[in-house]
Amino acid sequence: MDSIIDTFHVDLKLLIAQAVNFAIVFVALYYLAFKPLAKTMQNRSQKIADGIKNAEVIAQKLEQSKEEQKAIIRQTKQEANQLLQQAQNDAMERKDQMVAKAKEEIGQIITTAKAKIQQEKAAILKELKVEVADLVILTTTQLLKEKIDPKKDKDIINQLIK
Repeated sequence: MDSIIDTFHVDLKLLIAQAVNFAIVFVALYYLAFKPLAKTMQNRSQKIADGIKNAEVIAQKLEQSKEEQKAIIRQTKQEANQLLQQAQNDAMERKDQMVAKAKEEIGQIITTAKAKIQQEKAAILKELKVEVADLVILTTTQLLKEKIDPKKDKDIINQLIK
């Protein structure tokens, strides 16, 4: 071994000192740099993992929100359609009521008009009978050239009227 040490010009004391120095620097770097760096990297990895989990949770909540929004929109459309249908039904009912009321009013007007026409007809017939009676009297008087007393006149008129 001496020959190898002489061949490569290796000093054993220097080699041991360098090994000790390397061990001291390694331990110092391990505790002062590698360990805190590893801890920092682990914390960052944990934050990234938490961020990914949170992003997945947020994505799920967003999807749920979209589904809820769609459900609310569907429900709102259904309610709007129901309200529209109810309004149309109410309008039809009001229309039917107004038509029925108008028909009833027209019926009353027609009934009133018929009654008035009947009254006028009766009045006209009465007037006509009186005029016809007067004409009959006038004609009879002209034919007979004499006037009959009023009592007989009325009897003859009543007989002619019937």
